[in-house]
Parts: sequence; structure tokens; C-alpha cells
Amino acid sequence: MRIPMTCCLCPFLVCLCFIQRCYGASHHVPTKVPSKNQTKLANGETEVHHRPKRGWIWNQFFVLEEHIGPDAQYVGKLHSNSDKGDGSVRYILSGEGAGTIFIIDEVTGDIHATKSLDRERKAHYVLHAQALDRNTEEALEPKSEFIIKVQDINDNAPKFPDGPFEATVPEMSEVGTSVLQVTATDSDDPTYGNSAKIVYSILQGQPYFSVDPKTGIIRTALPNMDREAREHYTVVIQAKDMAGQVGGLSGSTTINITLTDVNDNPPKFPQKNYQVLVLESAEVGTPVGKLKANDDDLGTNADIKYTIINSEGANMFSIATNRDTKEGIVSLKKPLNYERKKTYTLHIEGLNTHADPRFTYLGPFKDTATLKISVGDVDEAPVFSMDYYILDVYENSPSGTEVGTVTARDPDGDNKPVRYELDGKEEEESYFRIDAKSGVIRTTQPLDREDTPWHNITVVASEVGNPVLFSHVPVTVQVLDTNDNPPEVAADEEVIVCESSRPGQVIQTVRAVDKDDFANGQRFSFALPSQLPVNPNFTLKDNEDSTASIIARRRRFSHLTQELYELPIVVWDGGEPSLTGTSTLTLRVCPCQRHGRIRMCQGEAFLSSAGLSTGALIAILLCIIILLAIVVLFITLRRSKKEPLIISEEDIRENVVTYDDEGGGEEDTEAFDIVALRNPAAAEELKFRRDIRPEARSQCGFAHGQRSPSVELDEVDVHKFIKQRLVEADMDASMPPYDSLQTYAYEGQGSPAGTISPLDSLGVQSEQEYNYLDDWGPEFQKLAELYGEAESDVTT
Repeated sequence: MRIPMTCCLCPFLVCLCFIQRCYGASHHVPTKVPSKNQTKLANGETEVHHRPKRGWIWNQFFVLEEHIGPDAQYVGKLHSNSDKGDGSVRYILSGEGAGTIFIIDEVTGDIHATKSLDRERKAHYVLHAQALDRNTEEALEPKSEFIIKVQDINDNAPKFPDGPFEATVPEMSEVGTSVLQVTATDSDDPTYGNSAKIVYSILQGQPYFSVDPKTGIIRTALPNMDREAREHYTVVIQAKDMAGQVGGLSGSTTINITLTDVNDNPPKFPQKNYQVLVLESAEVGTPVGKLKANDDDLGTNADIKYTIINSEGANMFSIATNRDTKEGIVSLKKPLNYERKKTYTLHIEGLNTHADPRFTYLGPFKDTATLKISVGDVDEAPVFSMDYYILDVYENSPSGTEVGTVTARDPDGDNKPVRYELDGKEEEESYFRIDAKSGVIRTTQPLDREDTPWHNITVVASEVGNPVLFSHVPVTVQVLDTNDNPPEVAADEEVIVCESSRPGQVIQTVRAVDKDDFANGQRFSFALPSQLPVNPNFTLKDNEDSTASIIARRRRFSHLTQELYELPIVVWDGGEPSLTGTSTLTLRVCPCQRHGRIRMCQGEAFLSSAGLSTGALIAILLCIIILLAIVVLFITLRRSKKEPLIISEEDIRENVVTYDDEGGGEEDTEAFDIVALRNPAAAEELKFRRDIRPEARSQCGFAHGQRSPSVELDEVDVHKFIKQRLVEADMDASMPPYDSLQTYAYEGQGSPAGTISPLDSLGVQSEQEYNYLDDWGPEFQKLAELYGEAESDVTT
């Protein structure tokens, strides 16, 4: 902020001259470079020698900011002791602002500022001075640096950079409570004079608030400021420089102060007595009235909890606070009855839930009011004597059997008659009917407990002549059991008979089921039908615990001979009267495997033990089929590959074909018949099929005890036979064009000890028993079956 020079130029120049004189006395002493003919003494003085020395002579320079005069502002003078005043010395100025802001007289060395300067933009300038000989342009003095400082004046007013401000303070605060601190800034030089020394004062907001003149802290100045009386205040704070003296510059800011709420007001009901009418037909939970206590506070300080403080009202009614409206909502807690009680009086208390202990001296923060509720009479529907009914009746009872009675009455004073009926929306209505006057319930048809053991019906009661008013009650009818269903054998799973079963062995334990219900538990007895002949395969044992055991009567069953057996079983219950039922069980014969107590057929056992699912089995079969297809394709390709009949002249080498075939030894009876080598004619006659087992040795043309052809043809010349075959091979055009050598080893004649082969002993019968193989376990079961079949064939 610039000050008009016409207003204060003269006083300012007087002050400036005084300040400059004082300042120059201490700081603006001529600066001279000490020369060699000067000696600095111990007391600080300088002894001058008479030998002359050149040097600079000038004052330190200061320039006032914001100069607005018509002429250039004089700054100072440069002078060298080499200057005799004859104009032979030329002064040169360089550095910041040289030639633009600052100019120098080359002859006299006077420096002037041609422009108005602002200290807040640039506080000092660094320049360089040099003295030259005007004639020779030689430097008379070395270039030297000096500073021109911009002298500050009070041209900037204090400012509040963050204003305006918003602040809060709780109501009812004590005097001196801090509200907010404001701080102003001044761009003037704080180290020079009082241009930047600020003092705070309050222009608006008294007598409610005050401000600290040095710190700018705003505080409350009045006690017990009530928000309910006035909530908002506007405070204007002024900051003035020059320590608040006359002529100082000032700036101001506005602070909007709001009083925040505290709980300093108790709730108050606007009236002490309230009255409301409620009909006796009002349902439980229905709001019947509301009331509100006023609280001048805000937010949680105005929260009120309503309570019914007398037992008469608290037993029949409840009250809750509506958070939005702060009202107390009274609701019905139990049904009303005009005939029993016609009025209720409720004492209701409203209490602040967040009381402030600092203001307890203002009194209790609660209030009470009285609410009188009058019950209005209405025409009510009939009322049943019970909330629900449970009746019972025996099944198969004839139509019209009485099940039970329901009763209802009119609760009004005139006690009108009641009419009963069944709810027509239910299907159970077809089984029962009710007497419209007495309420007696009867059956319309016989009931079956096994079909529906429980029936649920609804009885409706209404006033005679006013069917609009009605009530209903649920009725449950239990159908009691009678012994009307015969028992039967439970066929939970298939009965398996193992082929290795022994006489007296338990095949299966069966139980019976009965649709009837026995109070003391079910009791069943079992037996085989007496009118049928004795079963040769199985018998039945009654275990006297409502179960029976099927027992095998013979040994060795065969699924090839007969797979399925039927066994009729007679079972009777212990009811009154006792009923009898006959069930036929199907028994399946299987070759079994034993796994503890579980027995299952071999096919099922295989699948079960493998633990394979159907999908896994299909995948395995597909893999096997693919492998077989690959093998067949490989064999086909090998067979289709033909070797050339004529070997190329370039490919003449020996072809050695090696067959690594190994005979079956003495057990291989079908590899080659040596009889063909000894007597071909006899061999042709003795041919027979090797793919079937001979029934008896005599079928081959040899009687029991005769010698075999191999023994009778020992004298045949084998060498001649081989030569004959060789000639036939050479003459055959279809044979390969190379020799084929076949070697037959001859072991000689039969052993005197005879043969150990069982082929010659088929006709001999064995008298040995093989039943003991059944006891050796499943490993020998197949062997026992083979010998058992052979024994059965011999017996047959």
C-alpha cells in the first residue's frame, strides 16, 4: 500500500534524515581499503604513513522504497582518492539494475535511482563499481562490490489469509473459554521499525466475546450464554500494524461463531392429563395413543425414554419412543374386555437418557403425565372353552359314532345362543359332522387308521342371527387302532441259499410286519403250512422273538439243477382277535463266497469286491476291445506281407530261419502223433477228434488192456517214411522253392513201468469220498464241485 507523498513527505523526510544520520554514524562510515602505509594499532586506531595509496571512498547506500517524486532519487556517491576533481577519473557502475534502475555520473560518481522500488519484491541490489583513467582507460582502482539496500516504509496493511472463519463453542461456557485463534500477516519488514508489529482488537461481537491483542485468541466474555436464546454470533476482528498507533494500517476478518447444544433443558409435557378411547376389539400390539414431552435441546440431548410407572397400566399396555418424532407410542399388551374392566389409568414418565451432571442444579431432567384409557364396548364373537381340542375314535367304528364335543359362549352381556359348523374349506369335513346346537362331533363313515391316523378339522362358532361375528378352533381327531390287518413276512432282501449248505444250517432269519399298532409291542409266531407235505429241502424254526429261521434239511444244492425254491410261511399276530397271514418266499441257489457273515453270488461278489461302477466296467470293456482290434490288425498286416520268391542278384546271402518253438513235453498229447511217422496207413485209420474228451478208451478201437499202436508199430522203418515225404515235397509245385528241414526226435519204446496218464483209467471207478473238501475253504470249492459232479454221473 503506497502512502501519498503530498500527505506525509515533509515529516517523513525529517524522520528519514534523522534516521540516516544516526544510521550513518554507526553504519555509513566511509569504507576504505587499508593500504600498506597504514597500521592498525592495538586500541583500534590506525596510524597513517606518509606514503600515498590509492583507494575507494564512498558511503554505504540506502534507498527508500515507493519513491514517487518527479526527480530521480539520490542514492549516494562513489569517490576514489585518486580523483583530484579535474575530471580525469571516469566512474563505471555494473551489476543488478545498473543502467536501468541505477545510473551513475561518470565524472562525480553520484548514483541515482530512476524508478520506484518495492522492498517486498526485492530487498537489496548487488552492484560493482570501477574507477578508470579517462585518458588511458586504465583501472585506477580494482573493481569492488557494494550493496544498495531498499529501505522499508509502512506500505502494506495486515491481512488474514484464511478468513472468514467458522467456529463453535458450547453454550453455558465459562468466561474466558477459548473459541478460536486468528493470525494476520504483514509484508513489511519486521526488523525495521513497527511497520509489521500487529495488534488485534474486536470491532463487532462485544460484549459476548473478546480477543487477545497480541495472540489473536478469541474468548467468551459473558457467562451462561444460552443457545436456546441465541445460537449464532458474528464477530469482526481487526489487525493493525505500527503497534496500533495512529497512522498504522489495518485489516479485518469475520468469524461466525455458533453455540453448540448441551443438555441444559429438562423435558416437559405440554399438559398433565390425557384421555383416549380404545375399543375392546383392538388387537394386541395395536397402538392406542401417543403423547410427547418437549425438550428444547438438540440431538441426543433431547432423547427421551418413556415409561409406564404404575403397575395397572404396565400390565395391560406398553410404551415405546419413536426416534424420529420423539413421541411415546402406547400399545395394547393384552386383550381388552369391556365386561371385566372399563377404564385404565396410566402414569407415564419422560426421562432424558443423556443427562449432563454439570446442570443437575437446574432440577430433575424428567417429567410425568397421566393418560386415562376408556374401553369401548363392541359385539364380540363367541369364545371357545379351549384353545384347541384333541379327540379320539376307534377305527372301523360305524357311521354316526360320537367323537367328542366342543363348546363356545357369547362373551357379551346378553349371552346370545351359539351355532356350530365345520369349516367347509377342509377335506376332512367329509369324515365328520357336527351338531349345530350342541357342538357334538360324529363320524360320517368308518375310519381306517392305516390310511389316515390323524384328522385335523376346524370348528366355527357364530352368534345366532349374526353370522358375521364368528370364531374358530382347531380340533385334532386321533384314530385308535384295532387288529384288522393280518401280518406278513417282510421281504427286505433276496434269500440266498449257498450250494455248499449243510443240513441244519440257518439259511436266513426272517421277521414279520403288521400295519396294525400294538401298544405293548408286536408279537408274531411262525410255522410252515400244516396242510402241505413235509418240505424235503427246508424247515422253519420259530425263535419266539417275532423272528423265524429258515434251516436247510439236506446238503449240496446246485443252481444248475434248480436255482429257485419257494417256501410258504404262515405267520399270526398276538392281537385280539388273532389274525393269520401266509407269505411265500423265493430262495435262490448260488455258488457263494464267504465274507464274514455276508454271502453273495459269485457274479455279484466279483463286482462288489472290485468296487467298480457300471461306467468303469464299460471303460474297461472298451479298452479290451481296442486292444483286440490292434492285435487283429497287426496279425492281418503280417500275413499280408509277402516275401519275394526270386532273390535279387545283388542280395545273395544265406537265409537262416530260426523257429524257437518248444514242445510241451510228455504232457503235450496233441502236439504230434508219432504213429504217423511209423505207419501212415494206420495213422489214417486211427484218426479221431482231439477237441472232445473220449468217453472211454474202448471208443478209440482199443480194448481195455490192449497195447497202443505206438508199441505195435515200433518195427516200422521211419527213415523210409521221411524219404518218401521228402520226395513228395520236392514234386509239389505249391511248396516254397527252398528246403524245409523237419526234425522228429524219437525217444524209443514205452517204459516198462507203464503210463501214469489218467486216460487209460477212465473206466475205473473210485470209491473215495470227496465231501471233506467242502471244509477246506473256498479255495477247494471248485475241486469239490468237479468231483461231486463226477460222483453224481457215476451214480446215475
